[in-house]
Formats: sequence, C-alpha cells, structure tokens
Amino acid sequence: MNYIEVLNKSQKELKKYNVKNPILDSELLLSKVLKLSREDLLINLHKRITEEEKNFFFKYVNRRKKKEPIAYIVGHKEFWKNNFEVNNNVLIPRPDTEILVQETINQIDSSSSYRILDVGTGSGCVLLSILKERKKCYGIGIDISKEAIDIAKSNAKIQHLENRCKFYKADIDNISSSKYDLITSNPPYIETDKIRFLEDDVRCFEPRLALDGGPDGISIINILIKKSSVLLKKNGKMIMEIENKLLSKIKELLKKNNFYLDKISKDLSNRNRCIVCTKIK
Repeated sequence: MNYIEVLNKSQKELKKYNVKNPILDSELLLSKVLKLSREDLLINLHKRITEEEKNFFFKYVNRRKKKEPIAYIVGHKEFWKNNFEVNNNVLIPRPDTEILVQETINQIDSSSSYRILDVGTGSGCVLLSILKERKKCYGIGIDISKEAIDIAKSNAKIQHLENRCKFYKADIDNISSSKYDLITSNPPYIETDKIRFLEDDVRCFEPRLALDGGPDGISIINILIKKSSVLLKKNGKMIMEIENKLLSKIKELLKKNNFYLDKISKDLSNRNRCIVCTKIK
C-alpha cells in the first residue's frame, strides 16, 4: 500500500466512528508514524508504506476511533509559537487560552523583570510562552498534580527556560506570602454536573482535576482570588481565564478582595474569556 491508500482507509474508519476531522487526523497520525512533516507527507502520497509502519499507524487510528485526542496520541500540541509536550495528565492547550498569554504580555514592558506565579500550570504552556516573550521575567508554576509538574518541567527543558522558572506540586493555599508582580491562571470552571455533557474527547480523556470547578463552577476561582489578594504586591496584576456566565460572580469576588477590574477580553467566539485586574490595597 502507498500513503494515500492507507490515508483513505483510515479516513473511512474514522468517519464511521463520527470523528470530527477524519482527513486531518489521519494525516497527522501518519506524519507521526513516518516522522515527516504533514507538508512532506502530502507531497509524497505515492510512496510505499512498510508493513511495520502500517501496523503502527492503524494502532493510532484505533485509539482515535475511541475519541482519544490527537494531541495525546502524537504527544504534543502547538500553542502560541511553540510545540508543547502533552499527555492525559494535562489539559490540551487551546487557542482561546492564547488570549491569556497575550493579555499578560501586554501588561509587562520588555525591560521589566517581573516575578510571575502561574496557578494550575498543567503543561506549563502559559507560563513558558510568557517567559519566551519577556526575557527578564522569572516564573513559578504550581499544580496539584505531580504528573502535570513532570510534564511542565520537561517542557521548560525543551524550551531552554529551566533557568528562569521552577515548577512545584502545590496548592495555592500552600504558597507562602512571597509577593508576586503578576499571577496568571486558567482555573477549573466547569460545574461538576455539567462535565458529563462534555464531548467524549474531553470528558473521557482530559484530567477531571483541571476541569471540575465544583457545584457552581466557581469554587476554585473563589480560592484563587482570595489567595491572590495576599500573594500579589500592591498594584500587582491577576490575569485569569474565565467562563462567560460566571462573570457577575467573579466581579463580586474581585471587589470583595480589593481588586479593580481593568479589562475583559473576548475569545474567538466573541465570548468573555479573560480578565485583567489590579490589586488596589
């Protein structure tokens, strides 16, 4: 068989199982097996595939048929300007979360040497993307998952940033009162009862710890805001990804904890997705 024949077979299989992007997914999986870029694959479609390569490929296809996300199968995901190692211990980086990176960069002058805390760091993609753009800053990433911290540390080495950041298994409640210039977070904000309605790719494979925001979706955010008011310097910034329908509750919490809401940014679907706020006392 040649490349185009195995791709056609894979696409038909994935369609049967209602996989959303069978053509793209097949190409990405075959690229992984052949160790080729997708572009190189597409200009060599008539090359023959070995039996061993074909067997590896269809093992990956079978995983995708079960709705396992492509990013977990290939082991990485592009985010901001770089590729990040991922597995099922961390959330898959999403384009909407790049807004969090952009808004953070906007708050930091290129000559500033801010001390940044990233809460619920996961793969480390947010913190590491910020540090790539702001060369004089230093970052600390925390997560309650040891496995996530291992991935973040690996990504720091891959991005050659291990000298400008540290990653710790910790809850924000365990962080000392060391004062930070800026806190970033993409906290869990999905209501516990709503998780069962998520797409299979997310519900069955992505870490529940990183999704479950408690019965009302705001439990973790509440803790984050309260603790950030202690950890930030006066006039320090907190930049956080949010769920649009929680905005009014978040505004109340910010006011109660001495934060001024500077800005609300919208995502690619024009929904409120990211807030920038300042500690005023």
